[in-house]
Amino acid sequence: MTLVGVVGAGVMGTGVAQNLATSGHEAVLIDVDPGKLADARDRIELECRMSRMLGGPEIDAAEVLGRITFGTELDLLAEAEVVIENITENWDLKSRLYPKLDEACKADTVFVVNTSAIPITKVAALTQRQDKVMGVHFMNPVPMKPSCEFIPGYHTSESTKDIVRELLLSMGKKPIPVNDASGFVSNRVLMLTVNEAAFLVHEGVADAETVDEVFRGCFGHPMGPLETADLIGVDTILYSVEVLYDEFNDSKYRPCPLLKQMTAAGLHGRKSGKGFYNYSG
Repeated sequence: MTLVGVVGAGVMGTGVAQNLATSGHEAVLIDVDPGKLADARDRIELECRMSRMLGGPEIDAAEVLGRITFGTELDLLAEAEVVIENITENWDLKSRLYPKLDEACKADTVFVVNTSAIPITKVAALTQRQDKVMGVHFMNPVPMKPSCEFIPGYHTSESTKDIVRELLLSMGKKPIPVNDASGFVSNRVLMLTVNEAAFLVHEGVADAETVDEVFRGCFGHPMGPLETADLIGVDTILYSVEVLYDEFNDSKYRPCPLLKQMTAAGLHGRKSGKGFYNYSG
């Protein structure tokens, strides 16, 4: 029954908070935007109520929401044993956040970096507790995915690994250990695939539906790479590819201009109602 702070009420943070609460933990969900917190509450309530209809267990939405405190102030994390950070994959934002988390949290609070591309050691260096920082790359949608990448930084202690591993197991997650390198395993492969698929659309080789049909029909993938981009968030894909490009200085990670244009236009995928596909009706 750990008290866990969750910072960032986007798609990932909301999923993490829901997963924690349905697993019996008390959660504190923090975001600077009250509107996002209201959306998160509504999304959690809806997904709990729909669980039985979608073949999952019956979940009491009121009970789950009763375990989650929603707020905009980091002071609410003062008693948290673990804090899971899920903000945008933007180094400037993260570099401003972690010193504030250091001040707001107890000295023995463990920080979990939920990132798809940024090295954990680099994030830990922003804190005064490098031994208590651990990386976990949760998959989307968080409550439905049984595994996650488990990434220690250079200074991460064995006790920190044990605490985070135990928390993940309690959430129904299998932690898969990988070493600390930008993109880890999943996104070193996935982001290149999605980026190259976007280039195919950008260059007029095929439209999004055709690209995805090839991957579903020829390789048996349940979702094509551009459907996956819309699920993850086109903006998140762009930020992750940019991190890989910056970290490795390798031209193979050059972001597709179409991803930049779509991100600037607000075509972020499912969460915005339109991306490579239209979800608004």
